Amino acid sequence: MNPTIPDDIIERAYEGMTTKEDALFLLTIPPFKLFEFADRLRQETVGDTVTYVVNRNINFTNRCMGTCGFCAFKDNTGYILEIPQILEKVREAESLGATEVCIQGGLLPNVDINFYTDIIKAVKAEFPHIHTHAFSPMEVYHAAKQSNITVEEALMRLKDAGLDTMPGTAAEILSDRVRKIICPSKLKTDEWVDVITKAHKAGISTTATIMYGHIETVEERIDHIMIIREIQKETGGFHEFVPLTFMPYNNKVGNEMIKAGRYATPGIEDLQLYALARIILNTHIKNIQASWVKLGKKLAQVALFCGVNDLGGTLMEEKISSSAGSTNGQFMSAQELEWFIVSSGRQALQRNTAYKPIINTSTQSQMKLKIA
Repeated sequence: MNPTIPDDIIERAYEGMTTKEDALFLLTIPPFKLFEFADRLRQETVGDTVTYVVNRNINFTNRCMGTCGFCAFKDNTGYILEIPQILEKVREAESLGATEVCIQGGLLPNVDINFYTDIIKAVKAEFPHIHTHAFSPMEVYHAAKQSNITVEEALMRLKDAGLDTMPGTAAEILSDRVRKIICPSKLKTDEWVDVITKAHKAGISTTATIMYGHIETVEERIDHIMIIREIQKETGGFHEFVPLTFMPYNNKVGNEMIKAGRYATPGIEDLQLYALARIILNTHIKNIQASWVKLGKKLAQVALFCGVNDLGGTLMEEKISSSAGSTNGQFMSAQELEWFIVSSGRQALQRNTAYKPIINTSTQSQMKLKIA
């Protein structure tokens, strides 16, 4: 038996109306048939260009009052970066050609909205041209609560301070059943949706993420992507979708999985989720990003044939995944990213956070020399 994709499922995918039942069926067919369909949608939507951004992650603290069972980054005796230290990291990033800094950290008990706006103001004062991609919906919710202000006011104050876009992290799995187990003190599903929706309506676009491969069901993964699609239909505020495979090492949830004989997700399962994301989000979100830190460089390259059209960023400093057992490094140069793209038969293009192209002539000339 070698089932093919029925015409009605193909038709609904092209119309941006893939159903949960469609998605479940697509997981029953041979994986490479699924990958082929997702790759076709990718090619028809964004062509053969694969994008990346030159950026740096800045985790301003690893202290956190949260209770997430999947976190290996938390250390309540750990560090808190002062603003001059953050600025030095931005300065280093700029010297290496970064156009974006992604600023996030743990939840601190004695800070309010001013803590967050002061960081953004300081970065923008010295680096007005650097894109500030900062603070998850959980951090915004926390800042609002600590300051006794509404989420809307917190967002406007951050925007006025110079915040450009927000990462759509803290989503994990948008299922309250799952969240009660893995992150009981974190935003509930409807609260996460509320913050993201309000950010979009305030003119702050975001990414969208899913952290999968722990205790959630396949159905809950699909439901999560469907929720993202519904938000996008309402606001149009997502510029990319980023699946993030769970790293099971050095954390409570992962320890329980390993005791039960489960480890990280198999590579085929990762690629199936990327393909499903492309199909479910077709006509709604153009850009599907593979995290090379989570997948590893070579599997991220394979994901380019499963619906993916973006390889994320250079990162320069990625502490959260590495603390949870990732061995794929914390930095990949623009030259190496382009090499992975070009050697896949695709066209590499540096972009900014909003997916506008940046012509990197020095990188392109180096690539020509390498290819020759």
